[in-house]
Amino acid sequence: MSEKKRTLGSDLQKIDAHVITPEEYEEIPELTEEWFQEADVYEGAKLIRRGRPPSDNAKKLVSLRLSPEVLDHFKATGPGWQTRINEVLLKSVRAKRAGAR
Repeated sequence: MSEKKRTLGSDLQKIDAHVITPEEYEEIPELTEEWFQEADVYEGAKLIRRGRPPSDNAKKLVSLRLSPEVLDHFKATGPGWQTRINEVLLKSVRAKRAGAR
């Protein structure tokens, strides 16, 4: 039984034979401390860190039942409706705390 060999779209022997010149080194960005701070961190294939650092006051994921009227009102205002609900609730909490003093 004969096997078909799959061909790649590049000449790997030519790539392996290429010697990097000093001019090509100039194209490589310098790896600074800032670059490493911005880089993604992987452990094997798993992404460990990306984006902004975790908040000291992270929000909690909860399940909450809201009336259809409240939900429709906030969803009608577009993306970010959950954040706006949080802002209204936070405003209420702060007002009650200020009134209790």
